[in-house]
Amino acid sequence: MANAPTDYLRAILTSRVYDVAIESPLTDAKRLSARMGHRVLLKREDLQPVFSFKLRGAYNKMAALTEAERAAGVLAVSAGNHAQGVALAARELKCNATIVMPSTTPSIKVDAVQALGANVVLEGDGYDAAAAVGKKLAAERGLTFIHPFDDPLIIAGQGTVAMELLRQHANRLDAVFIPVGGGGLAAGMAAYIKALRPEIKVIGVEPDDAACLKAALDHGAPTTLDQVGLFVDGVAVKRVGDHTFAVLKDHIDDMVLVNTDEICAAIKDVFDDTRVMLEPAGALAVAGLKRYAEALAPNAVLCAVTSGANVNFDRLRHVAERAEIGEASEAVFGVTIPEEPGSFLNFCRTLGPRSITEFNYRYAAHGPAQIFVGLGLRRGAAERAEIAAALAQAGYNAHDYTDNELAKLHVRHLVGGRVPVPGVERVYRFEFPERPGALLRFLETLGTHWNITLFHYRSHGAAYGRVFAGIEMRSDAERSALEADLRAIGYDAFDETDNPVVGQFLRG
Repeated sequence: MANAPTDYLRAILTSRVYDVAIESPLTDAKRLSARMGHRVLLKREDLQPVFSFKLRGAYNKMAALTEAERAAGVLAVSAGNHAQGVALAARELKCNATIVMPSTTPSIKVDAVQALGANVVLEGDGYDAAAAVGKKLAAERGLTFIHPFDDPLIIAGQGTVAMELLRQHANRLDAVFIPVGGGGLAAGMAAYIKALRPEIKVIGVEPDDAACLKAALDHGAPTTLDQVGLFVDGVAVKRVGDHTFAVLKDHIDDMVLVNTDEICAAIKDVFDDTRVMLEPAGALAVAGLKRYAEALAPNAVLCAVTSGANVNFDRLRHVAERAEIGEASEAVFGVTIPEEPGSFLNFCRTLGPRSITEFNYRYAAHGPAQIFVGLGLRRGAAERAEIAAALAQAGYNAHDYTDNELAKLHVRHLVGGRVPVPGVERVYRFEFPERPGALLRFLETLGTHWNITLFHYRSHGAAYGRVFAGIEMRSDAERSALEADLRAIGYDAFDETDNPVVGQFLRG
């Protein structure tokens, strides 16, 4: 199949998806629209039978297989949504399916795939590692490999989302926002939209720590990222597809990158409008829409694809923590106040009638007190600046930590632990695949060689675990040896020794 829109147009119009898929509704996000001053539409792919758009492309591909290919069975590699689509298609087409999933895949997705009758193999820390195992198994067992995105029939199946959208909304539509992992959904939708309504802007949205399409567009060809963040596991892909890029390089109008806080805020936005809790990838397009719309004149008509709702319940704690910051309705500050009676009252008087969302404090016998405070906002960044100015005018030494990742993830839970450490203490933030034994492996590597002076770990129900640790060392040679151990264990490590929030709250 050629990559011209007209070629994909024919393939999309003849795609076999409705044996398993529904025509998903197009709904108004009334609360979000009122707040933004634009009309915001949601294309609700989270309402599909497997709670994701992925079954469209999977079924279209598998329906086109020969009888012999179906009889031999199929294999797919997926973090979950494509896996469920393949498993459902296999059940309907009466063929065996083997699904290789990263070991970090949320249990809700693993359970769903097994419930549909597929054989699940858990291998690798992410999609790329799982894909290597899956391709080997497919070759060994003579199974047909069902690619999650880089296949013309997969792309065409996903493109039926755009076919429905333009039929459901034939009036003015300024831009469509599409989440991007490997690019299958974006390529299919862009091909269809540009063939019929070229005036509509097609905007791809990626997490800022997994932006493989943006990298490919910048380099003029698909390029492999060194690493990707795992919070938005549904789009945690290091390299965009060749077929998908061939379409997107000519038919995507713009890209938007968003951070974790913005994605969490978008999950909350959709919940407020629909009472549905999206997975991070499912809310990605909404987060991109919100950021892009900030620069638009009022009353634009915008649509975002809500692509999936397969979220682990225990991940919601992390989402709730970060959503307030992501929608600029909370700020966090570290403030130095006198260690004397009445100082807390005076501090609160300086803040005035603002909502205090969090207050962390531990008595300091010597010197001033250090407090960590969260404040509710009604006017976003402008109000943050006003608070900082009011504190400075009142004579307080205050630091705005709203954008400080270490402060939000760890230090807010550790305020009060200021003790002197013998030797030299360096502090690190670690990320590693959240799977059974990962924390034990971490401790077995570091805990037997090094004196750990500080440790904070908290599960967020995400695909990766986060540890904050202090480690004593007495020489540059010890530091070099530590860094060699960190490289050997293979977990991402970030030196936070010089982070100002560490000096304010944790150093003795």
